[in-house]
Amino acid sequence: MSLRRSARLGSIPTIKTPLQTAAPKVTRVQSNGITKPRKVSTAKKAASNATEEPPANTGASYWSPEPPTGFMSNSFDKQLTDSLTNNRPHTPPPLDRPVDPHQTNATLLTPHGSSVTAYPAKTEDASPSKTGMPGPLATTGTLLEKATAHLIATDPRLKPVIEQHPCQLFSPAGLAEQIDPFNSLVSSIIGQQVSGAAAKSIRNKFLALFNITDPAGVAHSRFPLPEEVAKCDIPTLRTAGLSQRKAEYIQGLAEKFANGELSAQMLARASDEELLEKLIAVRGLGKWSVEMFATFALKRIDVFSTGDLGVQRGCAAFVGRDVSKLKAKGGGKFKYMAEKDMLELAAKFAPYRSLFMWYMWRIENVDVAVLGG
Repeated sequence: MSLRRSARLGSIPTIKTPLQTAAPKVTRVQSNGITKPRKVSTAKKAASNATEEPPANTGASYWSPEPPTGFMSNSFDKQLTDSLTNNRPHTPPPLDRPVDPHQTNATLLTPHGSSVTAYPAKTEDASPSKTGMPGPLATTGTLLEKATAHLIATDPRLKPVIEQHPCQLFSPAGLAEQIDPFNSLVSSIIGQQVSGAAAKSIRNKFLALFNITDPAGVAHSRFPLPEEVAKCDIPTLRTAGLSQRKAEYIQGLAEKFANGELSAQMLARASDEELLEKLIAVRGLGKWSVEMFATFALKRIDVFSTGDLGVQRGCAAFVGRDVSKLKAKGGGKFKYMAEKDMLELAAKFAPYRSLFMWYMWRIENVDVAVLGG
């Protein structure tokens, strides 16, 4: 897998409360447990968000900063913004839906409009005897509380970082978001190795290929069904601005959804290992892409990506290393921290390693607001 920095995942909402509009302050956790706030210059912040683009044949994704090329929908951006700013009445997110760290905790939309969750809507219906699945460990209302409590109990140095940066991703509102996995994965392929503006333009042209015209002759944009994309020939797909390779990737992905090899039902209930195996088999998706999809779209809470440079930097800083000196010395793929050391560090935070990873981005000031925060 090609290594890259934490990249911007487009269309993932950047939610800022009034207290977050000032210049960002980052809490650096020292090895002695003392926290040291510091301001980060604009130039340094931009550098921390840079991406090492993978070779063209790796199948790994590059995520662009502009909507709508990422995992989350604009509707959730607005919903969460309205929730935080009280611009209008909103429906409170459900608090009692069962969730589990090793299942998909998001509600997934099927291409034909129905929705799927890993567990039934009510806790009392989620017993192993009824579902054939492990008993859930939390609900949508308690998952974030349980996860952060586990992180702090495991290593109290995380407490000031957690208190300073509430994690919307696994909050009740974040877990209430409905995800269309086919839409998300197609958009991720479109966004590979192009700028945000280019990805947005290509996606709009892609959608226009499948517009529906009403009786008045007005075209209406909507995301196509997998069957429609699978039947669309490569030359037509390329008229949207897709490269030959990307057109083939998207058509192949659509075929897997159309024939049932991939589905919302499978993505909701697959084990972590099955999920990785199934999605890496899709041309155009690499391990890092799948890890980000599992975290930010599927809301799986025990994911840990050692191949992400932002995670490497955060882990190194967390254990007290001088990240600037490590960068100057080079060090190959894992220049900031050896993969073995990262895995050992993260292991004690299971089954909530996604949240630990999220806070490692925060420690090194990776712009995780655009990663889903």
